[in-house]
Amino acid sequence: MKKKVALVTGGLSSEAQISYKSAKTVFNALDKNVFDVYQIDIHPTGWWYENVDGEEVAVNKADFSIEEAGQKINFDIALMCIHGTPGEDGKMQGYFDLIGLPYTSCDTSTSALTFNKRFTVAVAGFGGIHVAKSLHLFKEAPMTEAEILAQLKLPVFVKPNNGGSSLGISKVNAAAELAPALVKAFNEDTQVLVEEFISGREFTIGVFKSKGETTVLPITEIKTQNEFFDFEAKYQGKSEEITPALISDTIFTDLTSAAKKVYAILNCRGVVRIDFIYDEAAAKAYMLEVNTVPGQSEASVIPQQVKANGWNLTDFYAAIIEDALIGNN
Repeated sequence: MKKKVALVTGGLSSEAQISYKSAKTVFNALDKNVFDVYQIDIHPTGWWYENVDGEEVAVNKADFSIEEAGQKINFDIALMCIHGTPGEDGKMQGYFDLIGLPYTSCDTSTSALTFNKRFTVAVAGFGGIHVAKSLHLFKEAPMTEAEILAQLKLPVFVKPNNGGSSLGISKVNAAAELAPALVKAFNEDTQVLVEEFISGREFTIGVFKSKGETTVLPITEIKTQNEFFDFEAKYQGKSEEITPALISDTIFTDLTSAAKKVYAILNCRGVVRIDFIYDEAAAKAYMLEVNTVPGQSEASVIPQQVKANGWNLTDFYAAIIEDALIGNN
């Protein structure tokens, strides 16, 4: 019998636009001979399913069921395609845990932890992973620019502490640029991470677990036309993504080892994407952040890495679903 998959997309943040693009890629790739796929839109107005007649049907939040042609549909699994809240920060995962519905992403605690960039680098650092020196700022307890620069050396990155898709990030090269960068980041979040710049090559790595084995996908090097890998570079063609990266055996080994270690330390599940800066002079891989619901759109690196590994997305998503069904039972 075909498994009923709730393809959960949308969300309550500015990242919803990316979520819909990811869901389109995943929906098109899923084998409809194996799965019955229902796209569920988590939206500020409610939780909705668009039925075959184009009508929006409310999801029953008591058990995450829907009605289709007079029949109640209960799902076997939720396939997570929400970037940002509430799909990447652990909120939906907690709800799914309460109702006993398996899902494809990291669990509640790991999702909540990794959604907070400061907590992520702190835990990774305690686990022996190289991370940049940083400060965690709160809107209700502001620090002056002078206080920040007394503790961190320029240049620095200023970024919203929660969220992804490179929204609200600035690179600050001079003291005068810090104040507007903080305003920009605080417009996206009530917490901000200020992080010292690390000179090096930027890499992003997909990691997933299937049948008990952790697999590192081909490494992608990011070369951006902008000053850093911001939203424009990531989604509007202002970067070059080289998959697989042209790197030495030493760099490959260092990055692969670090990615597997981060995946284990943070107790990850399903497919995640981990971003690194590699300082060639120091021969060190510095972890930047972890994305527990990485983008799956045509512009995203995970589909590129899957294809570079000689796989197709249909088999890849099937493996992710299968592993989640086994792991949640």
